[in-house]
Amino acid sequence: MTKRVVFNQKGGVGKTTIVCNLAAIAASRGLRTLVIDLDTQGNATQYLMGSSTAQPDRTVADFFESTLSFSLQSQPFVAYATNTPFENLDVVAADPRLEELIVKLEAKQKIYKLRDALKKLKGYDAVFIDTPPALNFYSRSALIASDRCLIPFDCDEFARQALYTLLDNIQEIRADHNDNLEIEGIVVNQFSPRSKLPTRMVEELKSEGRPVLDATLGSSVIVKESHEQHKPLIFLDASHRVTKDYVALYESLEK
Repeated sequence: MTKRVVFNQKGGVGKTTIVCNLAAIAASRGLRTLVIDLDTQGNATQYLMGSSTAQPDRTVADFFESTLSFSLQSQPFVAYATNTPFENLDVVAADPRLEELIVKLEAKQKIYKLRDALKKLKGYDAVFIDTPPALNFYSRSALIASDRCLIPFDCDEFARQALYTLLDNIQEIRADHNDNLEIEGIVVNQFSPRSKLPTRMVEELKSEGRPVLDATLGSSVIVKESHEQHKPLIFLDASHRVTKDYVALYESLEK
């Protein structure tokens, strides 16, 4: 079972879109796939669950809350998963209560609980974890629990400077908590090959030895349409060029 986290401390770089679309591609190819939404905004949950008013029976907040008390009945992690409308694709839904739980979880040093739960998880071929845009308890838990880390990047000078700090932070977590964690690569999102600045910045990062992936993701209004319709691109329009970008990225990662 592959456990992949998509992480960047900067917001607006497409973490959720990348998580949900890579997971959807995996599911479309017959892999039993789980998305874990650790962002209190719950965008991955909304993307995959649609506008249904029905609330999941259990959320990721229920899982973390269960780690705080011996009096709460322990459930296997699969008990917190909810089916999506898409075959082979489940989600452990986000919950606003994550925000209020974080202080208690940090105080009681529950940083390894997600890792331990995923080690025991059965029945899935792939796990994708969406993270908040901050290096907080939940992001650290995800990095400690995962085998691979994918870093979304938009071609901006501020984002570039933040990227160096991000890479250092991930390496520190790898050294201190999870030596199995592999930085799978930096994926350039909303890339425009005809623009000089993005092309130059990508080449400079590669020349510095940064792990920039050759597969890039283009921009299009279809991504916003995908969000609005709560339907990942592979299910919305498999022939669209941006969908093909995601498929190429997925295939390059699986090699």
